[in-house]
Amino acid sequence: MSLSPFHLAIQVRDIGEARGFYGALMGCPEGRSSSDWVDFNLYGHQLVCHLNPGLGKQGRITSHYNPVDGDQVPVPHFGIVLPMYAWQQLAARLTASGVAFVVAPHVRFAGEAGEQATFFFLDPSGNALEFKAFQDQSRLFARQP
Repeated sequence: MSLSPFHLAIQVRDIGEARGFYGALMGCPEGRSSSDWVDFNLYGHQLVCHLNPGLGKQGRITSHYNPVDGDQVPVPHFGIVLPMYAWQQLAARLTASGVAFVVAPHVRFAGEAGEQATFFFLDPSGNALEFKAFQDQSRLFARQP
């Protein structure tokens, strides 16, 4: 089964700041836009950043955190499952740029059916993102025997 691109709309406090983060830092090509929103191509998926003036320049969205395999994971969050080489490249680029990780790049569920490389970070508006990878992507939905 081939996957269809998802469409996700999130709120941001500043469109220019979102362009710098998703466009310049993350490398997401920009699509359509207006003064109140901008589309980005996030690894083939449509991410739309909508201005929420109520957040203000210093305001941030807050997350709840749940424990997962010893980490405090921000909820809600979104992201992409990447091939391992692309995950490693993105982790290196974000680390080199000084991104403050909520959960630093590492392997979770080591030795288990769901073993995966993962990291979490926040965009400037406080939206939580997770990027993960599997050595064998067919294990995405694997359950413990």
